[in-house]
Amino acid sequence: MSITHKMPYEWLVGLRYTRAGRRSGRNSFISFISLISVSGIGLGVAALIVVLSVMNGFRKDVTDRMLSVLAHVEVLDTQGGMANWQDVMADAARHPDVKGAAPYVQTQGMLLRYGGMRPAIIRGVLPSEEPKVSDVATKVRDGSLADLRAGEFNIVMGYALARSLGLALGDKVTMALAQAQVTPAGMVPRMRTFTLVGIFEAGHYEFDNGMAFVHMEDAQKMERLSAPSGIRLRIADIHEGPRVAHELQAMLPQGLQVRDWSRQNKTWFAAVQTEKKMMLIVMGLIITVAAFNLVSTLVMTVTDKQADIAILRTLGSSPRSIMKIFMIQGAVIGILGTMAGVLLGVVVALNIGTIVPFFERLFGAQVLPSDIYMVSALPSDMRWSDVIGIGGIATIMAFLATIYPSLAASRVKPAEALRYE
Repeated sequence: MSITHKMPYEWLVGLRYTRAGRRSGRNSFISFISLISVSGIGLGVAALIVVLSVMNGFRKDVTDRMLSVLAHVEVLDTQGGMANWQDVMADAARHPDVKGAAPYVQTQGMLLRYGGMRPAIIRGVLPSEEPKVSDVATKVRDGSLADLRAGEFNIVMGYALARSLGLALGDKVTMALAQAQVTPAGMVPRMRTFTLVGIFEAGHYEFDNGMAFVHMEDAQKMERLSAPSGIRLRIADIHEGPRVAHELQAMLPQGLQVRDWSRQNKTWFAAVQTEKKMMLIVMGLIITVAAFNLVSTLVMTVTDKQADIAILRTLGSSPRSIMKIFMIQGAVIGILGTMAGVLLGVVVALNIGTIVPFFERLFGAQVLPSDIYMVSALPSDMRWSDVIGIGGIATIMAFLATIYPSLAASRVKPAEALRYE
């Protein structure tokens, strides 16, 4: 016995209505509208998958660039220098997620040269220990982080900061801190001349234009500290930063402040989350429009098939069976559209690094000029959880769109439907 003989007649009729009709132009038109509905749902699903993948890619790319300079977790003493930093570092290292630790000193100051003046975050580090918590040593494109030696007052700064001050390797720059010192001439800022021994490029303009590194002992002398400001930690999974920071806060002595990398850039990440939510709403509206299109398709089908509905009712079909026929038709359209959209979206998201350059060469235009944006290529980070969620929501919306037309079909009265046939 064939599969079609085993299949309930509601499925047979519903699938038949989904296929293209050849008996009249009106049936062909309705089938064309069904194709438009499938295409609308598919394009909406594909667009949402691609947009979310690109946004995830941007976030991952920028986060990686930020964390090449920032530590995953920072522990600092709210009272100033951390005199027992070795003990705190040993206590933090006992946490199973902590993979590296290093001390640091951080302050803010002004860098001056030939009348030019730029604000900067000054971070004192130990060059031998810094690779345990950040990748800044690998980001130095001219010179070396290892050239920061205690007592020599050398400095490594971002390329945009060095360019704005007109500096090259070996040039001198004056650092002025906000802390004033008393002299016979009165209160003057604390100042010291440093030699530029390295230029780094993190790929994040905020850091490339406003951060500099010096040896930790030199920073302590400038700040007149007897101990580092705190310690910086690297953990196994950056996404676990908030949890690890919370657990370390409970583990370490009171008076210490623990903050993870997301809190240090809270405004930026809040803006990214807001933008992602807005894009979800906008792209979700595309799928909603496609679902409304499905409603109109089914309403037209119900109107066109009233004679068929009346005959089925006369032969003994229940209103529930009639309703099931059109729900099956709508569900098939929704599932086909969702499957096509998922397939298209996944293919585009996984190959966007090839597709975008092709269109750039074809039209002679650049999507992301490297001199304007932080990235020159469109990043993509497709997550299967997003794909499954989008596909599930699209299928549910398509199913909900079938309810009203199916109810209308189940309420068709056979006598009135056949009156003018």
